[in-house]
Amino acid sequence: MQEQTKSEGYSWIKSIVFAILIALLCRHFLFSPTTVLGRSMSPTFEEKDKVLISKISDIERFDMVVFDAPDTNEKYIKRVIGIPGDTVEMQDDVLYINGKAMEEPYLDEIKNELIFDKLTGDFTLTEITGESRVPNGFIFVMGDNRLYSKDSRFFGFVSEDAIMGEAKLRLFPFNKIGLLK
Repeated sequence: MQEQTKSEGYSWIKSIVFAILIALLCRHFLFSPTTVLGRSMSPTFEEKDKVLISKISDIERFDMVVFDAPDTNEKYIKRVIGIPGDTVEMQDDVLYINGKAMEEPYLDEIKNELIFDKLTGDFTLTEITGESRVPNGFIFVMGDNRLYSKDSRFFGFVSEDAIMGEAKLRLFPFNKIGLLK
């Protein structure tokens, strides 16, 4: 009887250790939770929202990514606006990528609340970065709350190596749990 109890105890310990190991590997290589800080992505995300990021996603234009900030020891969450090879320009609150006007429906809510005429000041990529196109290995990002976002307009391009992952799922607040678009 005592031998059977020992065997069952070892079995439980092995199962628990295995489960912890799998969870740690998944968190390190596949996905990770993070907390949104600041209001630069409002109304898409608010302060203290919890999101799950995918570390294996291919990053595309308009994805929301978490990355190591190039100007501080923090993590930022921003929207990818320009990918390698893109030209980026903002004129009269219209985003132009490669010369084509882009719709930004995620900005509709905040634009409707504007007191000022424009959410985003006019700029060209050359004016703010000295480059005419987003270089290989980098992305250009902006926050959805453009009036209060410290983004590529201020610190330049973000290295693809600094990207932790793509925000895929909101975990908190509970009334907003769901997949992100």
